Amino acid sequence: MDKNLENLIAKTVVDILKQKEASEGIKVGVSARHVHLSQADLETLFGKGHELTPKKMLMGDQFAAEECVTLVSPSLRTIEGVRVLGPVRKESQVEISRTDTFKLKVSPPVRPSGELKGSAPMALVGPKGSVFLNECCIIANRHIHMTPADAAKYDVKDNDIVDVEIENSKPTRFYNVQVRVREDFNTEMHIDTDDANACAIKTGDFVKILNK
Repeated sequence: MDKNLENLIAKTVVDILKQKEASEGIKVGVSARHVHLSQADLETLFGKGHELTPKKMLMGDQFAAEECVTLVSPSLRTIEGVRVLGPVRKESQVEISRTDTFKLKVSPPVRPSGELKGSAPMALVGPKGSVFLNECCIIANRHIHMTPADAAKYDVKDNDIVDVEIENSKPTRFYNVQVRVREDFNTEMHIDTDDANACAIKTGDFVKILNK
């Protein structure tokens, strides 16, 4: 295919997607259970000097890594093959769904990412070792990642709370959704698999902000 034609097709696809997003609202990303690791915990689990291997880029410098761990709850219930997301963080964090809590027999709070005080304990097992964390496990709150430009468009700022609506075969409103604004974000609402399954939402669907 002619190179100019390839470029024209690519530009047309991008333009169509932008128009679709502008008319239909904010794209949804469904987030499965996952783990963020500190460098110290990464090395305990995978070996001294280990670095995460990117599998799929997400937004900004964030990525799904090739590495996975096993979750072990205090009641010795397990979930294997839980994906690690990079890059490393200051503190390790485990994000699961409400359905996962029944299997693991834990009671984590619903929290914004990074708010770990009083969260549930969990052990992580990797190929080279294990760590037990007294406060690490949460159910992530519903939130919207947003670029500064889109924040201005929607007249919102970082940590604002909005209501959101999905219009599909199971119309639903989500209340008290946190807005998180940062330069390296893509504009996208993140919900967990429980919310997505209950409301027939999949990654790539669109929601609309109802109010500020």
